[in-house]
Amino acid sequence: MSDTIYQFEATLNNGENINFEDYKGKVLLIVNTASKCGFTPQYDGLQSLYKDYQAQGLEVLGFPCDQFGHQEPGADAEIQEFCSLNFNVNFPLFKKIEVNGSNTAPVYQYLKEAAPGVMGSKSVKWNFTKFLVNKQGKVTKRYASTTKPAEMIKDIEKLLAE
Repeated sequence: MSDTIYQFEATLNNGENINFEDYKGKVLLIVNTASKCGFTPQYDGLQSLYKDYQAQGLEVLGFPCDQFGHQEPGADAEIQEFCSLNFNVNFPLFKKIEVNGSNTAPVYQYLKEAAPGVMGSKSVKWNFTKFLVNKQGKVTKRYASTTKPAEMIKDIEKLLAE
């Protein structure tokens, strides 16, 4: 297995396939999202990061997931509409995926291996777990659901400056 994220592809919620090689040279913030979660207001902070840092090379990638408390029950089009209407989200949202279990999306298998959680846990614990990937495609950090997007600014700015 390659040791960068560039070996993967994923499908946007509009059906377009994206190859992660398209993100070479960019800093990536990858988040498993949900529309009916206590952390859903983090969409505001994620959109803010995207707006403030996209021109410098940050990409925020949202992966809706319904594995935690059935908090993302909608279809892909409904999720996109919810995010646009409620949070003005214009960063890429992908098709709904699984982040744990036997149907884990390959990119999430890689993220969890590259940046294990507390006490070495390989599973994602809840919605809005965040992974930061540097310009070389290496995972540099995992953040808990409770970490607000604004708390990651120093780490993002450091990677953008590299």
